[in-house]
Amino acid sequence: MLFYKKSILKNITFAPLKNRPPKGMKPYKILIFIILVISALGAICYFYPKDGITLGKTEIRFPSMEEVLVSHSTPKVEIKEELDSVELKHLNDLKDTLEQYKAVLTEQTGHFYLPNNDVTFFDKMFARMAQAKGNEEVVRILHYGDSQIEMDRISNNIRTFFQSTFGGGGPGMVPVIQTIPSFAVSQYASGALTLYSSYGDGARCKGNYGLMAKCYRLTGSATFGANASRHKDTDPRVKKFSNITLLYNDHNGNFSATLKDRIRGYHETQTNGQAGVHTCHWMLDTATTSLQISMQGTADIYGIMLDNGYGVAVDNIPLRGSSGNQFTMITDTLLRTSYQQANVGMIILQFGGNSVPSIYNQKSLDNYCTSIDKQIKRIKRCYPAATLLFIGPSDMSTRKGGTLRTYPMLPQLIDSLRTISLRNHAAYWDLYEVMGGQNSMVAWVQNGLAGPDYVHFTPAGARKVGKILANNFATMYEFYRTRKNMPKQQFDTLWNASAK
Repeated sequence: MLFYKKSILKNITFAPLKNRPPKGMKPYKILIFIILVISALGAICYFYPKDGITLGKTEIRFPSMEEVLVSHSTPKVEIKEELDSVELKHLNDLKDTLEQYKAVLTEQTGHFYLPNNDVTFFDKMFARMAQAKGNEEVVRILHYGDSQIEMDRISNNIRTFFQSTFGGGGPGMVPVIQTIPSFAVSQYASGALTLYSSYGDGARCKGNYGLMAKCYRLTGSATFGANASRHKDTDPRVKKFSNITLLYNDHNGNFSATLKDRIRGYHETQTNGQAGVHTCHWMLDTATTSLQISMQGTADIYGIMLDNGYGVAVDNIPLRGSSGNQFTMITDTLLRTSYQQANVGMIILQFGGNSVPSIYNQKSLDNYCTSIDKQIKRIKRCYPAATLLFIGPSDMSTRKGGTLRTYPMLPQLIDSLRTISLRNHAAYWDLYEVMGGQNSMVAWVQNGLAGPDYVHFTPAGARKVGKILANNFATMYEFYRTRKNMPKQQFDTLWNASAK
């Protein structure tokens, strides 16, 4: 048997292995191959369009010879700390005092851009707010924005200034169901409520959204509750409620609402008995830190205003993912009636950031600016009594040639938004300029003032922005007070003289 096996093995011929590695390439051939590859890449670098090739919304780039051979780093921008506050001295010479104001109000980085350079633009608003307590009313500031203002960021600084100056308190208007946590108030809701929203999640309902660009439809019964914020940084003025207003649209004339002060046990039911847009209003003798509202009927709930006393209320209205196109989606009549019922004094629109990545050429920029122009016109037509302020987008970074840089169309977008605002008699505040302009977002990220997405501010960054904005309002108000008892002719003469 062994002999048989050995004989077989002797007659077997083994074929060469197919996967056996070939003999090594000669060094000079490897060198030639590398030189050819580098030469080909160099030719592409040299001849490829510097700005890349755009196919629809897609940009195909190839590094230029300069980018390959020269080391590039993100340009550094210093953050100007002096913008946090503006100190003005009231000099003995009124002309010298006005010269100081002129320098700050027209030249200081971060100043308000005013229609026709009219430095009296905010006067009527300040006068109305100064009379609010005496007139026993609440004048509202609606601060609309995208995710940059979520959690009451930036709005809280504005609120602190206006309420410390003109009186008032409370966190302002909130939706029945708050999907975004807020430092201003803690709230909850349950019951037969359906969300209808002009943006993001929720069903759509043509035109019937209310002044928060959404509403909750009640079909039966529901409960809303609010408790004062426990956050240590929340202004104490915000942590009490005594002046509560519910804005709603009664479908069948059967809506009723009962407010209960959970601290003292007080409760009161209100009903109108008629279809249409109405308010339920409760004024408590003593402010509470915890309340509950029980609702019955068929109605759209547009907002609940949690104020304290009389004065000014600042409402934080973040529209996550929005580019500010919601106002033309609301019917004229509803928008007008809602603003009147809420007694709105100023409307702040802070938008543009969500559209920046999709603005890649002149046509897309013009389309967005046309839409914003329509939004401002709609608000002005529906409620001309309100003072309008538009806040443009911050700096935002994208990678260009491996380096973080400002989105290419952003500076042009900001110039266009400023032009549109001023043309429509709305003031403009340039957040991009306040940050330091081109490529400033990188510096804000490095200093812990913006997040790693190079788009959103951190709480510290939002606080800084809010502080600068509030200080600008404070400067404008001091300027108003300086001029209040001055004859117009005298002011015009001195103001014009200060320009020389």
